[in-house]
Amino acid sequence: MSILELKGVTKRFGSRQALSSVDLHLPEGSSLGLLGPNGAGKTTVLRLILGLASPTEGRVQLQGLDPEQAESRKGVGYLPERVLLPGRLSVRHFLEVHARLAGLEAGAVADEVKRVTEQVGISDRLSERISTLSKGLAQRVGFAQAFLSRPRVLLLDEPSSGLDPIGMREVRDWIQAVHEQGCSVLLSSHLLSEVERVCDRVAILHEGRVIEEGKTSEIVHDGEALEDAFIRLIKGGPSSQGVGES
Repeated sequence: MSILELKGVTKRFGSRQALSSVDLHLPEGSSLGLLGPNGAGKTTVLRLILGLASPTEGRVQLQGLDPEQAESRKGVGYLPERVLLPGRLSVRHFLEVHARLAGLEAGAVADEVKRVTEQVGISDRLSERISTLSKGLAQRVGFAQAFLSRPRVLLLDEPSSGLDPIGMREVRDWIQAVHEQGCSVLLSSHLLSEVERVCDRVAILHEGRVIEEGKTSEIVHDGEALEDAFIRLIKGGPSSQGVGES
């Protein structure tokens, strides 16, 4: 059963075509790495999944529903590439607001905030204003928000962007931990090593098209690394004018 599916999805922005006939699915309980060079269309895919944009053609379903239906996003955690947080709020206040938005009962909010901040290592920062935090700590707040209420689906757009090697390792550990708890994960990234370590399935976007999708073991050939398979597929991928808006 697919918890997320795109079928024949095309997206145009005026005369520019960002996606062309994209088929994509995320089986429930699996982890899918969405790979592609800059401008391949990865962020557009995520915007369509979240209902922030509508397909020009084709169909998108999240948890069996049209993403324009608010119910489709219940139990969905999301972390964008650029985490813009309200600097005047404390970490605690920000997470408490999001916990209520996620549907938690008032009596459960404090415990849930405690759980997610301990998970990402910021339980000692709850009283601090977000504006005073470093970029790395602000990224942790973003992850804590995405992990609230133990999401059924986790959507991540370049979650390791700008992090040092230690931070990247921690991010991988967090993603693997929630996945092992049964969460379905869609990880959009250009860091192939990150995807290879976290995801059991891979989809490669190039110029707005899915040129390969399947288990990682099915995509790599003769013991090659995922990076080598990625380059091989991109070099042999399609070329089409006007396609390629992220």
